[in-house]
Amino acid sequence: MSTTTRSESDIAFEQYRILLDLWSKENPIKTTKLQVLLAVNALLVSGVGLGDEGFSQSKWFIYVAGCMFSLVWTFSIGRTSLFQDAWNRKLNEIAKNHQNDPRFAIHDTRRECQSAAPALRFFGGVPSKWYLLFVPPAFATIWAVTFLLTLVA
Repeated sequence: MSTTTRSESDIAFEQYRILLDLWSKENPIKTTKLQVLLAVNALLVSGVGLGDEGFSQSKWFIYVAGCMFSLVWTFSIGRTSLFQDAWNRKLNEIAKNHQNDPRFAIHDTRRECQSAAPALRFFGGVPSKWYLLFVPPAFATIWAVTFLLTLVA
């Protein structure tokens, strides 16, 4: 009866694959959250535009709702980005411990990104977590300021 032992490298690669899968599954979640945030804010702005009065005190509930929804999205997207960052750090740690094994370099795309067309590097060079983390609080701030300005108007 033979016993098969798995090497440390094979165990590490299995961990790496699981982490890579977890990391990659967060991308569509972040994209969906951003699209819903934009759609909800567009609908709220449309709601403000309905009627003849435009931005007025009578629509205070829309401003408060926009602020609250955007704050909730701030934390939701933040949590998604936090876990994706944590998994990426674990991926990098495992890859660092296995530098001579090309299986652990699949998620390192720095060289390929540097050789991409300049327009792609420019428009695609901003990590999504930065605009994902700053757009929702920006919307919340805009709604809060709108609420306050209509109160004093």
